[in-house]
Amino acid sequence: MEALAARGEVMVGRGDVLRRCAARERSAAGRRMADDLLIRRLAPGEDCPWNLLLLADPSREEVEAYLTRGHCYLGLAGGQVVGEFVLLETAPQSYELMNVALIESCQGRGWGKRLVEAAIGEARRMGAARLAVCTGNSSLTQLAVYQKCGFRIVGVERDYYQQRYAEEIVENGIRCLDRIRLERSLEE
Repeated sequence: MEALAARGEVMVGRGDVLRRCAARERSAAGRRMADDLLIRRLAPGEDCPWNLLLLADPSREEVEAYLTRGHCYLGLAGGQVVGEFVLLETAPQSYELMNVALIESCQGRGWGKRLVEAAIGEARRMGAARLAVCTGNSSLTQLAVYQKCGFRIVGVERDYYQQRYAEEIVENGIRCLDRIRLERSLEE
């Protein structure tokens, strides 16, 4: 089990249950039902899923800055990268979920929640006692998912996106202005 965790391999299947799987099982798991989502760490030298990373954060500069210090994980379905998340250690025993994205055609299946749950499990495995995530005031679906996964709102940074991004961001017909910070304890 520890060897699998060290390689960053996790299988997320039906019922939002995390299951670790061996490398030989990974290819078989990828052929399982379409409801299965294989999550693994981005391999050294493997191309980053920029199309997904920039869905969650439109600033390539910002993404590059935290990607070089963080850990990127890929969500695969049918052998295709359909989702991702990035974890960054921000202080001893404290991580932040910097980026989470899922292609539009895979949304509405509960896979976003599965990615967040996998991130929680990986942060816990890496020794984190606390996990934070930030999102925009207009990210209504994301706010709901994070709270369903046990995160609590701990702060609001007014005008964060207006001051930091040149282009206006609009989601759900709402202008994204404020950054909402959520946290959850990872101690059992």
